[in-house]
Amino acid sequence: MPMLVSIAALILGLDLVTKILAVRHIKPGEPIELIGDVVTLTLVRNPGAAFSMATGMTWVLTLVAIGVVIGVIKIGRTLRSPWWALGLGLVLGGALGNLIDRIFRAPGPLQGHVVDFVSVGWWPVFNVADSAIVCGAILLVALTLFGFEPDGTRAGADSDATADSDLDAGKAAGA
Repeated sequence: MPMLVSIAALILGLDLVTKILAVRHIKPGEPIELIGDVVTLTLVRNPGAAFSMATGMTWVLTLVAIGVVIGVIKIGRTLRSPWWALGLGLVLGGALGNLIDRIFRAPGPLQGHVVDFVSVGWWPVFNVADSAIVCGAILLVALTLFGFEPDGTRAGADSDATADSDLDAGKAAGA
């Protein structure tokens, strides 16, 4: 849990600071070119979810974000895997960063628009929180696919050990 909270706090801090700087220094409609027109800083207020989906459902997205935060904290109390702590910390920090926008930014509580400002090529404009959520989710999916459990065990490890001991017992009986 300490690792999860530390990572979430780091992501939340980075997200808040970069959003404050973006709002202060980037004028809407006037992107700042970093690498030609491929990588720019472009201020966008996003009322929806990723890729501007569900733009009329901001209050629902706020409730979903609250649910994610509660779920991650609940799972976090049972963690024994540093990789799961990393993935969940990234998701928690990102969810909190965007949730703060939804609660405190215009047009009002539970309907606030998320500040996005990083534009890369054809990809939709995003922020630090969005990046953390995506990276954390990818890590969690990979851990699940490879059988790594949040409690630090590996799925199938017991059955592999049992199969090996059964094989050894069979060899000993046949010898």
